[in-house]
Amino acid sequence: MFFPLNPPGAMDNLETIIAAHPFWKDAAPDQIKKLAGFATLDRYGVGDLIFQERHEATHLYLLNHGHVALEAFLPGTGVTTISVLRPGEALGWSWLFEPYRWQYSARSVDVTEVIAFSAARLRAMADEDPVFGRDLVTRTAQVLMQRLLAERSKLQELQLAQNKPLSDVLGEAEEDQELLTVRRT
Repeated sequence: MFFPLNPPGAMDNLETIIAAHPFWKDAAPDQIKKLAGFATLDRYGVGDLIFQERHEATHLYLLNHGHVALEAFLPGTGVTTISVLRPGEALGWSWLFEPYRWQYSARSVDVTEVIAFSAARLRAMADEDPVFGRDLVTRTAQVLMQRLLAERSKLQELQLAQNKPLSDVLGEAEEDQELLTVRRT
């Protein structure tokens, strides 16, 4: 069950929490203050769905406490956990890119606290302040790069487990992706 945590007058505390999160490391104090103006501190219980694949991406979430499983629906397999995120990580990037639809689902593994930022407000702030916009895109791109590197590491582990050359594993993954694309369209 979802529980908003910021009571009235909690803005100073929220600014401190936002400034301490690695995603906003070294952000300007005036930007942190603006961000706190439309951020919420939310809590999810064990197994709660935070967002669902293919639904509208309305927020950027930053993990403060707990763990979140990124899940994907795979035809013939069902829901599969792709990755588990830890405190200090950013959750979601689909809010930044049209058509603003989640590519995965996110579910809390344990009691989880997140800082949630309105995607519409983040995009508006980026449009109003190009320096902030470039910084936001750079920070988000760093998250994407970390995720890609983590997936590459998983592929290498899979290769070792199957004792196959990585090119064979990648070829099978590409075939699976083609099947997914054909089935979804």
